[in-house]
Amino acid sequence: MIDAYTLEQCKKDKRIRNLKIKNLEHAIEQSEAIITESKMDGDSLNFLRRKVADTRQDLEVLYLMNDPE
Repeated sequence: MIDAYTLEQCKKDKRIRNLKIKNLEHAIEQSEAIITESKMDGDSLNFLRRKVADTRQDLEVLYLMNDPE
């Protein structure tokens, strides 16, 4: 979950928001690659999948901030 300070900065500055979006997209890609190639136990994989889902929700919030409507 994005903390309140970061969210406020993303609202104020489009450059910060776009950088955060880029970072989250990269983190999701890397996490999905780890999940695909992983030999981790089921509990660890489930934890990582939940984190990816949370990150996707954060990313959606930032995408909505970019929406001009």
